[in-house]
Amino acid sequence: MSSQRELLTPQMLRYDDFDDRAETRYLPYLMYFHRAGYRSETVNTDRLGFRISCGATEQGSVEKPPKGPVRLLAGSSTPFGIGATSDAATMASRLWSKYAPSVPWLNFAGRSHNSMQELLLFLMHRHLLPELEEIVVFSGLNDLALSRLPQWQRGEHGAFFNCGEYFEQMEDLRARHRKPKRGFGRRSGAAGAEEHVVPPLGERIAYAVELTARHLASLRLLAEPTGARITYVLQPLATWVRESPSPEERAVFGELDEISNFWELYGDIATMETGRKYAEALRTACEAQGVRFLDISPVIAGSVTERDWLYVDRAHFTDHGTEVVSGLLADSLGLS
Repeated sequence: MSSQRELLTPQMLRYDDFDDRAETRYLPYLMYFHRAGYRSETVNTDRLGFRISCGATEQGSVEKPPKGPVRLLAGSSTPFGIGATSDAATMASRLWSKYAPSVPWLNFAGRSHNSMQELLLFLMHRHLLPELEEIVVFSGLNDLALSRLPQWQRGEHGAFFNCGEYFEQMEDLRARHRKPKRGFGRRSGAAGAEEHVVPPLGERIAYAVELTARHLASLRLLAEPTGARITYVLQPLATWVRESPSPEERAVFGELDEISNFWELYGDIATMETGRKYAEALRTACEAQGVRFLDISPVIAGSVTERDWLYVDRAHFTDHGTEVVSGLLADSLGLS
C-alpha cells in the first residue's frame, strides 16, 4: 500500500534517490554538494552539480550560462527546488520563464547549505559567471535550525548538517595516529564529552542573525565589483505562513511526523511568533548593511487560502506553491 507521500508527491521518490547518502559528493572546503551530471525527469544537474534552470526558450546553469547578464537565485534546498516535479517548475525557472523574464535566472542554491556554505559557493564559482545584475538569497532557516548544536560543533563559522558524523570520523582518524606521550602534559578529553544544553531561543535567534549578517557582509564585498544588487529573502517555513495546513499538507505532514522528530528538534522555532521575531532581527541586520530584506511569509499568507496546497513538507514547495511564491517574489521586489 502506497503512503500518502508517495500518492500525493511521487516526485519525492526521485529526490530520495538524488539525496542518497551513499552517493553523497564531498568537496574540498564546501563539505558536500549535489551529485554532478544527474539526470532524471524530475531533477537534472550540470557538470558542477548546479541545477538546470529553464527560460521560455532556453536553458542554463552555472556551467553553461546564457549570454549576457544573469540573475542568481541563491540559498539552500527551497530555492534549489526540492519538491518541484521538474527543473522547469523550480523558482528560478518560473522567474526566468514567466514572472521576471527580462534577465535570465540561474539556480545557485545548495541543498542543506548554511550561510557560510552559500558564501563559499559564490566564492568558488564567481569566475564562471557572466555579468551579474541581481543576487537574491532565499534562505535563513538552516542557520536557525543548526543553532541548537553544541558550540564545539558550531565553531567560529557555524555548524553544518551531519557535522556530527564528520567530527566522529576525524576523531577516529586522529586516534589512529596517536602515540603514547610522556612528560608533555595530559591530552584533553574529547570535544563534546559534556552534556549539551540547547541554548534559549532568544540566544539562538541572535546567533543565527549574527552569523548570517557576517556572511552576507562578505558576499557584498565579493559581489560589489559586479554591481549586482543583493536582496535577502527569509524563506517561509510552512508554520510561519499559516497555522492550519491544507488537507493534502495535513496528510503528508502527519505521515512525516510519524517517522521523524521534527517537533522535538524544531518545535520552538516552528511557531509563527518565532518566525516574526527572526524576521525582524534579520531585517534590522540587513538594513544596517543597506541590503534589501523581505519576509515573504506574511505576503504568502495574505495571498492564499487554507485550500491552497503549498508544501510537500514544512520547508519545500509543491509546484503550485512555487508558482505562488515566484509571482509574489517578483511583485514584492519589483522584478520584471
